[in-house]
Amino acid sequence: MNSTTELDERISKCRKILEEDPNSQIFAALAESYRKKGELDKAFRVCQNGLKVHPSYGSAHVVMAKINLDRGLYDWAEVEANKAMELDGRTRTVELLLAEIYIYKGEFERAVKLLSQLHQADPGNAQIERLLEIARKLPEESRAVTEPAAPAPTAAPGPTAAEPDLPLPLAVPQILDEARTIPGVPGALFVNFEGLVIETRWQLDMDQARCGATIGELGNVLNESLLEGSFGAVRSILVETAGPTFYVIREQDGVFIFVGDESCNLGTLRMRIEKLVARYQP
Repeated sequence: MNSTTELDERISKCRKILEEDPNSQIFAALAESYRKKGELDKAFRVCQNGLKVHPSYGSAHVVMAKINLDRGLYDWAEVEANKAMELDGRTRTVELLLAEIYIYKGEFERAVKLLSQLHQADPGNAQIERLLEIARKLPEESRAVTEPAAPAPTAAPGPTAAEPDLPLPLAVPQILDEARTIPGVPGALFVNFEGLVIETRWQLDMDQARCGATIGELGNVLNESLLEGSFGAVRSILVETAGPTFYVIREQDGVFIFVGDESCNLGTLRMRIEKLVARYQP
């Protein structure tokens, strides 16, 4: 099913079934149709809501893995694919999806190992052969781009190699979604400078509105004090309490607040959060 008309018809039918029975597992087919149509935000919301009702539906975790792969959230895509495998066992579909995720993450050795096993079991599978070829060639192409060429003995140098593609920019929901996949991070918020919660991903007993207002105001006070002292504006704050740890990053249009529990590794938290927020595009 590739044409827009066919997808629209499938979406209409799935929505009708879901409206008549909100507990139907048809949500996975609806989310997949939205994904194929390129409406990733709708696909994500439908699948996320459905998984709250059917957390053990392995096929829906496969769909969510594909959605996050398309959104560039490769770590979360891997988490969902592994969850599907945990629920339904190792299947060709999930293993191929994992191999594709490894390729996008740049983990080519893992991809080649998995695809080689699949190729031995099914040597005539064109999809496996294609992915295996990609997984073997991309590291060579990357080295060709990054390794300096030997200096030419004469004349002017030729054109420089093209730079690798930059990571895709991320919006607030994508950053919060990805942050929640970090071990020990049960909550993430984006608030405005008045502390009002704009977007949230939350699995804590703590009141998120109060957290946003309190930690947001703490950042405001510190920022004003540093500016008055000519130290410059606050970029990030790490607050360790007797309970949670709060990692705060101020952007031009608001504040990210990431909450770590007692199992959170602060080094991992800071490293991964900094990489995520570096891709933030308002």
